Amino acid sequence: MLEVEPVAVLDFGTNTTRLLVTNGQSLDVRMHRVTGLGHGLDQSGELSEAGIGRVLEALSEFNDVIKAHDVQNVRAVATSAARDAKNRNQFFDPASAVLGYQLELLTGEQEARYGFLGATADLDPCDGPFLVLDIGGGSTEFSFGRVSPESYQSVNMGSVRYSEQFLVSDPPKPEELSGAIQVARLHLDDVDRDHPSMKKPAALIGVAGTITTIAAVEIGLEPYDPKVIDGFILRREAVEDVFRTLATECLEDRRHNPGLDPARADVIVAGCCILVAVMRHWDLDSCVVRERDLLDGIAAELLHLE
Repeated sequence: MLEVEPVAVLDFGTNTTRLLVTNGQSLDVRMHRVTGLGHGLDQSGELSEAGIGRVLEALSEFNDVIKAHDVQNVRAVATSAARDAKNRNQFFDPASAVLGYQLELLTGEQEARYGFLGATADLDPCDGPFLVLDIGGGSTEFSFGRVSPESYQSVNMGSVRYSEQFLVSDPPKPEELSGAIQVARLHLDDVDRDHPSMKKPAALIGVAGTITTIAAVEIGLEPYDPKVIDGFILRREAVEDVFRTLATECLEDRRHNPGLDPARADVIVAGCCILVAVMRHWDLDSCVVRERDLLDGIAAELLHLE
């Protein structure tokens, strides 16, 4: 088989900066750094200098990996935090200069579509329709369909956003937790109204750091192993159990849970609130956890596999 030229995809999210280098065959390099680009954005309306600096530091490291694999076809995308920030160009300009490629701002709908394509590419459409749930730091994407997304929606709720809006105590107070869940369910009422079919998937597919972390904590997985997580069936009772455990611990104690990246400890409870709200609202018993997501959807397009 002829070796395909590799592609690289970078995703600059609200909490995490990620890289995928792949040729769709033998090469599959995945890296991520928790960079907190969108921390403080809700209050200031701007990306902080510190957050931008952390991302540029990660980008410099990732750029070395891209060059080491001699990748010529690169796509770099930014999502929720960049969509909301008044000063996004203060991040876009230096990041594009370091990379040598212009950063692209994805809409929420594009983010949802690529997430669906990445998460479901190797699933049997007969097992659908699928509801793909991507809980990010600043937004949550819902996409629904069998082979391609028939409907999708992006909602301004995420682990960083909800941590800063609702969970101000350490550990969070019961009323803060219930308030976050209640507001999430109000957003889900809007999804019900706009996309009534989403409430009846054959399978819930969960992607991104909140859901993979909850699965890793449930297993007590240390060190983290994506091969163990990909395809793991996360039961609703397990989600509720992990939520209760993490929500009742102070931040310093929470960091020590096996399976939990300490860098995610400050926002994971808010992420749990969103997943709990989704599973309660639509009475979903389980979630299939995937390591494939938006990065894979974009890479497939670059490789002409979509």
